[in-house]
Amino acid sequence: MQNNFKIERLDNQFCDAVIGLILPIQQIEFNVDIDLAAQPDLLDIEKHYDATGGAFWGAKLNGELIGTIALIAQPEHHAGAIRKMFVKKEFRGKELGVAQVLLETLLNYCRDNNLNEVYLGTKDILQAACRFYERNGFKQVVMENLPVYFPRMAVDNVFYGLGLKSD
Repeated sequence: MQNNFKIERLDNQFCDAVIGLILPIQQIEFNVDIDLAAQPDLLDIEKHYDATGGAFWGAKLNGELIGTIALIAQPEHHAGAIRKMFVKKEFRGKELGVAQVLLETLLNYCRDNNLNEVYLGTKDILQAACRFYERNGFKQVVMENLPVYFPRMAVDNVFYGLGLKSD
């Protein structure tokens, strides 16, 4: 398979496609107890991501949404929270590198916008995701040591942080 996917910023016109990608991965593939009502951000991408100074990106292949990643920016803290990192099962892995390109897109955006640290939450059952973040330099953070401004999701039980400032 060739690396012909494209990364683009998504707005509210993509809400249905984003929901169609994310909910089945959460609920069916990984049996995470979360529904759309617990994720109002998926119904208004522009309000929850763009309005913070963050963004929501999608990976598209032949017009199909195959992956997402989003950033809630917290410019007053020079920080951000990574959200909604999902890639369709058949497009995961190093061969295509969809997750890697999505993450690099977000981290470059952070650097360009003076966001010096990023945090994220995930679930311990998502071992491949945990390994992916660790390979990319993220360090596990105990929940009690997260910044108070980090927006936690109730289903998350593993947290990571990454400093982006090069001293």
